[in-house]
Amino acid sequence: MYTRFFGLADKPFAITPDPRYLYLSARHAEALAHLLYAIDDAGGFVQLTGEVGTGKTTVVRSLLAQLPEHADVALILNPHCTPSEFLQAICDELHLWVPETARGSVKAQIDILNHFLLDAHSRNRRVVVIVDEAQQLSAEVLEQVRLLTNLETATRKLLQIILVGQPELRDLVNREDLRQLAQRITGRYHLEPLSRVEAVAYVRHRLQVAGATNEIFMPAALSELHRLSQGIPRIINVIADRALLGAFTHDQHRVTASLVRRAAGEVYGHPFAAPWVWRATTAFGLLGTVLLTLGIWQLAHLTPKVAPHAALASNTTLPAPATPAPTPPAPDLGHFLVQHANEAGTDQAFGALMNLWNSSLVVERGRPCEQAQAQGLMCLSQKGTIAQLRQLNHPAILALMDLDGHEHQVVLSALNDAKAHLIAGTSSIDVDLNELNQYWLGDSLILWRPLVKDGKPLVPGMHGADVRWLRNSLARAQGKVESAHPSDIYDAALSRQVEDFQQRHRLNVDGIAGTQTQILLNALSGTADAPTLHLGGD
Repeated sequence: MYTRFFGLADKPFAITPDPRYLYLSARHAEALAHLLYAIDDAGGFVQLTGEVGTGKTTVVRSLLAQLPEHADVALILNPHCTPSEFLQAICDELHLWVPETARGSVKAQIDILNHFLLDAHSRNRRVVVIVDEAQQLSAEVLEQVRLLTNLETATRKLLQIILVGQPELRDLVNREDLRQLAQRITGRYHLEPLSRVEAVAYVRHRLQVAGATNEIFMPAALSELHRLSQGIPRIINVIADRALLGAFTHDQHRVTASLVRRAAGEVYGHPFAAPWVWRATTAFGLLGTVLLTLGIWQLAHLTPKVAPHAALASNTTLPAPATPAPTPPAPDLGHFLVQHANEAGTDQAFGALMNLWNSSLVVERGRPCEQAQAQGLMCLSQKGTIAQLRQLNHPAILALMDLDGHEHQVVLSALNDAKAHLIAGTSSIDVDLNELNQYWLGDSLILWRPLVKDGKPLVPGMHGADVRWLRNSLARAQGKVESAHPSDIYDAALSRQVEDFQQRHRLNVDGIAGTQTQILLNALSGTADAPTLHLGGD
């Protein structure tokens, strides 16, 4: 209906899967890397979880599209079954013939499956079972799934099982009666919703694939879309589709924040107010509390207490109280953002960030992250806290939202325990961290210089110079002497060292040296010439 109005070839936010619209955020790409690695691993279980609509099916579809040639996959989409029906579904997916006399017999089905797995192993093929909506599996079927991992040779498991499900799956496998299954899970990965930066990129990607040649969603609308969808891709699609229809019916070629709120109200069944309304209500409530408290204090402490004999000296002249010198008001972040709105765009922020890296951005040459990569740098978009940025210790672009719902991109260039130094174009401001947190919802982007080719994750089983770098970096970060001839094999002992490092620094503990682990190792070992967030003072 609205596609011709916006100059689109088709509807960009249809919820039906279309490989043309595939968008993998950094988290989705990392989850996919884990699953691809698991296929060549030694077997067992891998668990992938995420809230409804966060993209689990997208990751699975991407996995199926990138399967290595030596892999055979059984995809189980209906987990409501008995143990025998579950085994029969695996056999059907692997195109194994099961005679009528064996149907319904768990032992006969396992024998057929085991024979197939041994034959596949002899041909150097890997067999993978992917179970979608695995949180719906019964305890009896899960126990049967566990028993399937007993199919093995003297050196390796014959079957790799990937359980995909909602967060309830984690609670299910942690039940006391299923602890043996939990102990065999070799990898766990949880998909988080998209950060605001990722959500904006997601929306723009889908619009471009559909044929958009200009910006359809205004910046404030994109911020509202992320806020009201909570970063869940499926809900982003539904709200964005309604918002486009609303803009069409109002003959507007740009989608505004109010249209997004109206669309979200239709989706959720109740209205939404602009963010500044909630903030203003909260502010007035706090102001009222402060004024009431101040009034009570004045009544208690400022009422003159006149001694009886002093009451007679009514003509006594008292000295006038001294007038305190006016204190200049502290810089206000909200006023700063409005005053420098023209300098707080994405291009200006990226240019300022790259300058800190002694690099440069030419707007006409394409996407900033691609330009950064051409200069040996990589982008990392994430949602987190000031403490996490402090730990990574690199300048960052922060997405701030003012009280009118407009987004501003500024650069956090320095930080201490109390204040942050922000840059917008040629202007800057020092702000209190408490004030900063009123405008920042956690979305940031940092640049980093990988010392591993392309910044690829290092996983157990790898070997080569990158593994030697990892060993030496861990040693430097711990204040130890580097080995003159470190092993170049990513073995189990090195994986445990990485897990210990991740646990000490509150990173995701998975034994894989991914992006955040590499950035922190660079910072702690001093191996990369990079700007830091040092700011003098307390």
